[in-house]
Amino acid sequence: MINKIADSVAQALSGVKDGATVLIGGFGTAGIPDELIEGLIAHGARDLTIVNNNAGNAEQGVAALLKAGQVRKVICSFPRQADSYVFDGLYRSGKLELELVPQGNLAERIRAAGAGIGAFFCPTAYGTELAKGKETREINGKHYVLEYPIYGDVALIKAERGDRWGNLTYRMSARNFGPVMATAAKTTIATVHEVVELGALDPEAIVTPGIYVSHVVKIARVATQAGGFKKFA
Repeated sequence: MINKIADSVAQALSGVKDGATVLIGGFGTAGIPDELIEGLIAHGARDLTIVNNNAGNAEQGVAALLKAGQVRKVICSFPRQADSYVFDGLYRSGKLELELVPQGNLAERIRAAGAGIGAFFCPTAYGTELAKGKETREINGKHYVLEYPIYGDVALIKAERGDRWGNLTYRMSARNFGPVMATAAKTTIATVHEVVELGALDPEAIVTPGIYVSHVVKIARVATQAGGFKKFA
């Protein structure tokens, strides 16, 4: 019997190894799998490469993982926010590598990994420092940059509802990078607020089919904490 429901966050994360590339869902403070990030800190895996839209807010979520000293490299679109002081300190002191990727490219590079695409040409970043050293090509009079997929060893995502087969639905904008990250990783771990019986999810409403999901962990529902913009205004 297929049953992907894990007993705990620790159990779901037990296979994460040092040096892993970890795709972490979330956009700003929406859809961040905080419980999985906290579990990863407790798990202790080090020398990680993390892929996320940004590099954390204050000392929450991704920023907490950075502060714990477990990350070697960050691949993201927006590393600096008003309250990104953890990232700033590590990066400026040479303790953290950064690969800056335009947001659309980031999403497409992750999607390409899940779709089995070897590489693709994109016009974004042509003629800028971000395209330095990359192959370029003119196609139909327009200039493009060759981009490669971003594969993950593990994806940590936050969903709304799931069943024991791993089928997932999301809540509004909390979906963000979750679906593409689930397809691009060898192991996908998802938190859900509700575990339902098989057949309770409308097949037409399932966003991430269970074939892409390895473990599902039920968590309590808590209010999303806003970023620290007021504090740093």
